[in-house]
Amino acid sequence: MTSPSPEINTDLSELAKQLEGDLFYDNVMRTLYATDASAYREMPLAVAFPRTETDIKTLISYATQNRISLIPRTAGTSLAGQVVGSGIVVDVSKNFTKILEINAAERWVRVQPGVVRDELNMALKPYGLYFGPETSTANRAMIGGMVGNNSCGSNSIVYGSAREHTLEVKAILADGSDAEFKNIESSDFTNLLANAQQKNGSASLLDKIYLKTNEILKSPENQEEIRRNFPKPTIGRRNTGYALDMLLHMAPYSGNESDEVRPFNMCSLIAGSEGTLCFLTEIKLNLVPLPPKTQGLVCVHCDSIDEALRATILTLKYQPHAVELIDDYVLECATMNVEQKKNAFFVKNKSDGKFPAILVVDLSRETKEEVESLAAAMQRELEEAGIGFHYPLLFGDDTKKIWALRKAGLGLLGNIPGDEKAVAVIEDTAVDVYDQPDYIRDFNVILKKHGMSAVHYAHAGTGEIHLRPIINLKTREGHQQFRMIAEEIADLVKKYDGSLSGEHGDGRLRGEFIPKMVGEHNYQLFKEIKKTWDPNNIFNPGKIVDTAPMDTFLRYEADQQTPEFKTYFRFQDQNILQHAEQCNGSGDCRKTQMSGGTMCPSFMATRNEKDTTRGRANILREMLTRSTKENRFDHQEIKEVYDLCLACKGCKGECPSNVDVAKLKMEFLQQYHDVHGVPLRSWLVGNFSKMTGIASYVPWAYNLIFKNAPLRKIANRVVGFHPERTMPLLHATTLKKWYDNRPKAPGKTTDARRVYLFCDEFTNYNDVEIGKKSILTLEKLGYEVIIPKHVASGRPQLSKGLLKDAKKIAEENIRLLKDIISYDTPLVGIEPSAILTFRDEYPDLVSQELVEEAKKLAQNALQFDEFVSREIELKHISKNLFTKEKRLIKLHGHCQQKAISSVIPTKKMLSLPENYTVQLIPSGCCGMAGSFGYEKEHYDLSMQIGELVLFPAVRQQAEEVIIAAPGTSCRHQIHDGTGRKALHPAEILWDALV
Repeated sequence: MTSPSPEINTDLSELAKQLEGDLFYDNVMRTLYATDASAYREMPLAVAFPRTETDIKTLISYATQNRISLIPRTAGTSLAGQVVGSGIVVDVSKNFTKILEINAAERWVRVQPGVVRDELNMALKPYGLYFGPETSTANRAMIGGMVGNNSCGSNSIVYGSAREHTLEVKAILADGSDAEFKNIESSDFTNLLANAQQKNGSASLLDKIYLKTNEILKSPENQEEIRRNFPKPTIGRRNTGYALDMLLHMAPYSGNESDEVRPFNMCSLIAGSEGTLCFLTEIKLNLVPLPPKTQGLVCVHCDSIDEALRATILTLKYQPHAVELIDDYVLECATMNVEQKKNAFFVKNKSDGKFPAILVVDLSRETKEEVESLAAAMQRELEEAGIGFHYPLLFGDDTKKIWALRKAGLGLLGNIPGDEKAVAVIEDTAVDVYDQPDYIRDFNVILKKHGMSAVHYAHAGTGEIHLRPIINLKTREGHQQFRMIAEEIADLVKKYDGSLSGEHGDGRLRGEFIPKMVGEHNYQLFKEIKKTWDPNNIFNPGKIVDTAPMDTFLRYEADQQTPEFKTYFRFQDQNILQHAEQCNGSGDCRKTQMSGGTMCPSFMATRNEKDTTRGRANILREMLTRSTKENRFDHQEIKEVYDLCLACKGCKGECPSNVDVAKLKMEFLQQYHDVHGVPLRSWLVGNFSKMTGIASYVPWAYNLIFKNAPLRKIANRVVGFHPERTMPLLHATTLKKWYDNRPKAPGKTTDARRVYLFCDEFTNYNDVEIGKKSILTLEKLGYEVIIPKHVASGRPQLSKGLLKDAKKIAEENIRLLKDIISYDTPLVGIEPSAILTFRDEYPDLVSQELVEEAKKLAQNALQFDEFVSREIELKHISKNLFTKEKRLIKLHGHCQQKAISSVIPTKKMLSLPENYTVQLIPSGCCGMAGSFGYEKEHYDLSMQIGELVLFPAVRQQAEEVIIAAPGTSCRHQIHDGTGRKALHPAEILWDALV
């Protein structure tokens, strides 16, 4: 890894002083922006976050003077290497995020390029309006990127592409001048050209752009070449090269009577130009009415891809809003993902037990009756044609699960273990939908010839199946396959007059093949366009035209060796580097709190790429791959990027590629400690149980210090905690002492009704009253509660990367508990982070000889609410034991609970009293995350995360509303952030008993 030279650093330092925004040229930021969601990697010179349009002009001036490039970037989810380059990456995702104007009467909106598509539609919904194109990345994809790539999405059957909805743009041209592009009526266009011609040598860059465009388009020879060699007009997804064919449909160039003559608008050329022509600062978009009120999805289960594609043609007559394919690879990968496994609830396997190919047909209409009628007619026709074997029709929340599964397709493909991956190389081809079955058959013949297979998914209804061959790009053979398959499929696409890019763009992946796709003549026209707009080649060079060979600057080198790593955790069927490499850059971790979910709380607060799951996977991959140190973990860069990881486990549950950054962080910390030693604060936190155990002998002394604000602030500073953070107090006794010394309850003693309570370190010392109520509740419900011999959970040690100590604890607990815990006599825990350690970390941490015992124990380690919910289902607990009083409960779920288990059992348990209403707070992480929110350097961020959703939601509640939170850290955070006392669900259940 090389840094910019001292001379360049000096220049960049001077540039940084001229910007209101930020400029970074350190190795960490450059590394994080060296990749996107494609197979490419190239270290940029720097990364800029402009704050104003003046900043962008300053960057353009600097780039021109120094002959370097500017690479515009929003969410960085491009699949063809569009935002990878050697110049300055200009990230507008942080500061250019305003919705500038909504005109409901005329149905348009003006936005800056960093507005997230889904968040735009949230703002438009009260007006009954909607921006139609929807990518699978819509909860983080930004409008600038969607226009730059001419994105389409699943509903393009109805809404088309971003190009059709881009009305006007404001842009900064390559000379730093401002330009506005919009509809120009014929007479005005004629005048514009005449005025430009009269200026001769004084013509502006904008004048030259219009003159060159006119010169190209008015030529009969060029018109003929464009019409003959561009993809079929019947292919809606056509994104190969610059859209000169679109301009030919506009006045004054449209020569066919069948053409819909539209005013000339350069926006059609800018859409899909991938930031190679100008720098967008504002975009005016066309809006449409909200989709029909009732969405119904028919999930046609087919025996093969070919059958599903034949079904597609039949379904189109029913005017669907979308027809999307999900193949067996995607479904298999879904079974390996916590969240998506739940979303695949509707899948029925084929008669041979294998996964089907599923065609999801969206028949949205205004009423459910209309949907049902259409679905029934369509099913009859499919059955008569011998197509499909299962046709579930789903409504309501179930449709959201299906779309979540479909949208997760790209990320899920990262779950394929090992170095072979489903590679983006020919994933964006589009053909006429009626040619699609033949095209896909020919495609698979080519793959079979080479002994290869591919994933098939996505936009069957518009002729664009995302096809990803399985390739190991770490091998020389893999590099050869990467090129070979691209060349052969380009020939196949040309045979069908298709488009090599339907919506993902050309970038550096497909640019090499554009002459083949549209002819050398048209390719030279593209080069003229680029040269005219960008004379100094500063805007994203090497994309679309003059691209480097498509197999250069790849993320993985040919015959790259994967080092062996001795780690404390096991990473199933892979090593730690391969686990990090599961991240394919799809950027699911860049969604904000407005889209819901937990991943990734630090990014939600900071909006920095460095604080994403993707950023953390990337920095670890980079260092472990390229380090020359004996201990490859010994890098300050990794420590810096992982610093704001809360280890909340949100990524374990929500990342479709299953990248568990909390686990990676724990492993890194232990490896780093091995070199540098354990910091004092980490040692104190990791030994929470031991230190609190000592303090419990004199709880009055401990509480005297931490109840007194001045003394607490001093004590906090001594250990590195923030002075404003309150500390959990000690109970007068411990739960174990109370349990041992109390009169024994006369509960039942049969094994079938016995429960073993895991007395975790937090409940034992701090939350004793919760522990008491949990025990008393279970006993009143008829269970014998036993606290077996065990040690602490090891959660504090894990949180600080003290894996050697955590392993000893885990192994001791397994030996102590393995012979008494079973389905009938489960281990029940009160604190989610403690009991879920048995299910999450223990099996991957303990010695090999204890793995099977750890897995058995994990199956029967339950949260309190999981156990009660299970017993409710078994009809062992009756609602007649509880009050009939009406109460409203607002529930905040624990992060690890949501990732490893679910909040559904909690809601079910709290709904046992028949007049209790339980509503989930749509919050992610509370921001505390164990000791994270106590630490002086993390306190402010911790509170900022709480303010995203949780704190405002709690403050809005009336006093009589019960706030429920299973996690001890969550309850503490709610108290410090809102002043409200949150209750553990077990306390609420105890209070509800009659």
